[in-house]
Amino acid sequence: MRWLITTIILLCCVVGPMQPASAAGTWPDKPIHFVVPFPAGSVTDLVSRIVVNGLSAKLKQTIVVDNKPGASGELGDSFIARATPDGYTIGLATASTLAVAPSLNSHLAYDPLKDFAMISLLGQAPYLLVVNNKVPAKDVKELIELAKRKPGALNYSTVGPASLAQFAGSLFSSMAKVKLTAIPYRSATPAALDLAEGRIQMQFGAAAATLPFIKQGKLQALAVTSKERLSVLPNVPTMSEAGLPGYEAVLWMAVVAPRDTPSNIVDQLNKDIRAVLADPEVKKRLDNEVLQVEASSPAELRARIATDIAKWKALAREMGIKPQ
Repeated sequence: MRWLITTIILLCCVVGPMQPASAAGTWPDKPIHFVVPFPAGSVTDLVSRIVVNGLSAKLKQTIVVDNKPGASGELGDSFIARATPDGYTIGLATASTLAVAPSLNSHLAYDPLKDFAMISLLGQAPYLLVVNNKVPAKDVKELIELAKRKPGALNYSTVGPASLAQFAGSLFSSMAKVKLTAIPYRSATPAALDLAEGRIQMQFGAAAATLPFIKQGKLQALAVTSKERLSVLPNVPTMSEAGLPGYEAVLWMAVVAPRDTPSNIVDQLNKDIRAVLADPEVKKRLDNEVLQVEASSPAELRARIATDIAKWKALAREMGIKPQ
């Protein structure tokens, strides 16, 4: 019996401890699930599918897009955070789910900085401040004057109380010193429809969702929420140019995985996502979704999240917004 035990010990020393397949370098040897925490057909979903198609080709493996909408994106991202960290569940995170949500939800199901392995930014999608044609305001200054005359009478859409769209409106209210009323929707597209039909007055909406209505003359774009103008709407000023210097609220998108995902997998995903985003055809398709492409290292993504959390928490304190 003693010789048998000795033999087993020697074999363990030679072979070494058992490693997960992913850590041994065989990843990915089965389909990967990519969780999108928003509905199919949304801008975030369309961007995800463009990136996933390129990533699937790079990895030579099927990647299944799994839409898990709900709770302003918290449902889907909490699913990612709880998944097995083996590289077979990754997904999309946004400024709403990882930077704004901590300011508005005291029972958030995950810690944005502790529960995820950061992979890479994909880019940022500026919002457009748009109004329907019944609103008697041709620019931001006239809109502010109207809001001051009628406190709370102007409604704007959001995609939930913990969304960046709501904080974009709160930031506007704070800087312009006006009172607006937020109306929650499931996604930007039905909100844009209601806005075009006059059921709400204004929207801080994803540019890709509102562009068709602007081109049809059903909505008027007053400003873009990024630091620079959009190439597709070169005549629309930034919010800073329109009268609110320093205003910025952009919906960045990123890819994350569960905490403790092996570093070799994170590195491979980062490398391949960078290659996908650098592809001219992919960039063209993302441009059509009005996503300003921007890759990052995992450390840069983590720093961006920490900076934005601090920014939106400060705004919440200033506006007297308490986490629910």
